Amino acid sequence: MAKRVQVVLNKNVTKLGKNGDVVEVAPGYARNYLFPQGFAIPASPGVLKMVEQRREKERQRLLEIKRQAEAQKVALSTVGRLRITKQAGEGNSIFGTVTSQDIADLILQQAGQEIDKRHITLPEINQLGNYQVEIKLHAEVTALVDIEVAPQ
Repeated sequence: MAKRVQVVLNKNVTKLGKNGDVVEVAPGYARNYLFPQGFAIPASPGVLKMVEQRREKERQRLLEIKRQAEAQKVALSTVGRLRITKQAGEGNSIFGTVTSQDIADLILQQAGQEIDKRHITLPEINQLGNYQVEIKLHAEVTALVDIEVAPQ
């Protein structure tokens, strides 16, 4: 039975691993395919230390992005209720609808926070009243914003 060798991947390899992963492979696979193609390098103590440092930097970067999302959530919650005016008809129904772009523009104008309209989830708004809009700021952070639709 052949001995297996540890390698560190430089690129994503299908069914093997992602960039930076330490994997064990057959020596012939490493020698004949991974090394010549530049997909991997042999795992040595120095290389493993570099991989660990790279992972720690990436973890810190992701943590900082999450902290920024939390700060943005606090900023949105301090704004309170946002008010948008639409032309209304009979029975409190509005002409047209309130879109996620309208909400993003309103937040930028009143709160000074730039939000991507694709991250805004809103209920179907076709009447005057109060609604709650969900904004996904990060994979783990969502903010709820109250919107009041008022007549023009």
